[in-house]
Amino acid sequence: MEAGIGYSYVNLAIPQSSRINLNGLDATMTADFFPRLGVTADLGYARAANVLATAHHSDVFSYLGGPVFYPKRGRKQVIYVRGLLGGARVTGVVPSSSGGFLTGYANKLAWAVGGGFEFRLTESIGIRVGTDFMHTAFFDRSSQIRGQADFRSVISVLYYLGKSSRGMQSTQRTTGYPHT
Repeated sequence: MEAGIGYSYVNLAIPQSSRINLNGLDATMTADFFPRLGVTADLGYARAANVLATAHHSDVFSYLGGPVFYPKRGRKQVIYVRGLLGGARVTGVVPSSSGGFLTGYANKLAWAVGGGFEFRLTESIGIRVGTDFMHTAFFDRSSQIRGQADFRSVISVLYYLGKSSRGMQSTQRTTGYPHT
């Protein structure tokens, strides 16, 4: 098992407008059941202030989980791909069709697919860099909730719990004969 916490960057779509950049935190917990397959839980929160010069903020709180596959797994380096399903609460500002801005939030189904690279620094500490295509939902100009395509990049510090799963276990060597 491994736990990670790190910096998250989300490029969020604003319907009928531009994209905005959000910054925040991401936390993960991953359990590997087989050498090339595991399951991960991911919590993320990213925020931007003064969106579209309205003095309102936008944020994304995502809670996702799903399988993770390791196409390449070595002693110190790991390449992973994952598919996550869960939800996301998106809060923000949207230009309205009648002029002005609409504010609100939508808490809907969300999913993400992505992958990345992990590098083990010591037996218990590592670094992970990854990118996901994330699908969330938010209001459009006509106040209808619509799906939107977002991108998320994360860099995390990992802590490996328990015994090493990548062959870095220590070995003891004994010589001589036991005394009786």
